[in-house]
Amino acid sequence: MFKLLFLASIVIAQSWAHYDRSSVTDLSFKISGSHLEFPCESTKNIYFSSGRYISKNIIGTRMQIYKDEAIVALPRYKHGVPFTLGKFSLKTRGCQATLSPFPCWSMQEEGNCEAIQSAVDIYLDQNEILWILDAGIVNTLEQPVRRCPPKVLGIDMKTGQVIKLFDLTTLTSSETRLQYIVIDYAVDGKAYAYISDAGAGTIIVYNIFEEKGYRVVLPKAVCHSGKDVLYLNLIHKSCGNVLFFTYLASNKIFSVKSENLQSGQAAGAIVEAGIKPEGNQIVFLGTDNGAAIFFRNKGESDIYIWNTESCFKSDNFLLVQKGNECRLSTQVVPGYKRLMWTIESNFHDFVSNTVGCLGSSIVVHPLVKTCDN
Repeated sequence: MFKLLFLASIVIAQSWAHYDRSSVTDLSFKISGSHLEFPCESTKNIYFSSGRYISKNIIGTRMQIYKDEAIVALPRYKHGVPFTLGKFSLKTRGCQATLSPFPCWSMQEEGNCEAIQSAVDIYLDQNEILWILDAGIVNTLEQPVRRCPPKVLGIDMKTGQVIKLFDLTTLTSSETRLQYIVIDYAVDGKAYAYISDAGAGTIIVYNIFEEKGYRVVLPKAVCHSGKDVLYLNLIHKSCGNVLFFTYLASNKIFSVKSENLQSGQAAGAIVEAGIKPEGNQIVFLGTDNGAAIFFRNKGESDIYIWNTESCFKSDNFLLVQKGNECRLSTQVVPGYKRLMWTIESNFHDFVSNTVGCLGSSIVVHPLVKTCDN
């Protein structure tokens, strides 16, 4: 079964392999803070004059695709971000897309704890529910302000209605830095959320049906000191679902079976899944919803795919996109037209405040190999 899943992902990932970049112009979309949809011009003017809208302070980092729409997370890293979750149609004509708030304007209000304060990650599950990890903290790259407790919201994509909201306060600490979320379903149909807390060195496991959770304290061999990133990727294997995770600065990748996370027996079930090539810091980008993980090296734009049923070593890495020097991918997801899509940006310039008056350069497009590779 896993071989079929992986072969399918290769077909999807390489479906554009014989084209050059110009061949997918109609499926490449530029998004920016300068092209947002406001309820009316007067609202836009109010946001602009009050400093609640600063286009260059907006960047898209995470994405999920539902049918022919891309849902994009716009974390409130800096002030002046009118909404933190937006969407645009992949049927848009022309390369410039306009982002509109998702699910609506009222769900974007800062200080309203029923609304989304800062969407740091999003995940679309098998039942068409979009899960939003809301850190509750805004202006994190400037002067951080805690607006509300950290929480997770579930939105039914068929109706656009919030059907679930749970507070993470009791599962976090003063050291908490929530970064990634994945949703898993047990054999009995119950949904579980796995959330990475890089600051506390834990993975939060939350039983959504029973509305209770616990923290898996990661072993010393897993944790890394300093301000690091803790990546999560949920893999569907023939033997069951497995959560792969790693710190960016760590030289190792680890995994744990879903059944152990769900039963509360994860602490002793974490295993080493691989050693990263010497000198490389791996950025996990996403999965094909099967047995494959997409990744790139830190600071490099080339995107690779790895079959998790094989050993994690260079011989088993397949190049699926030759990147460019301007933008780096922050996520790869399956979606529209049965393609693998990526969202890329100059996030490194955004962090260092060197994006200029035009703001960040953000592009959403299918994975595509250039003719020369």
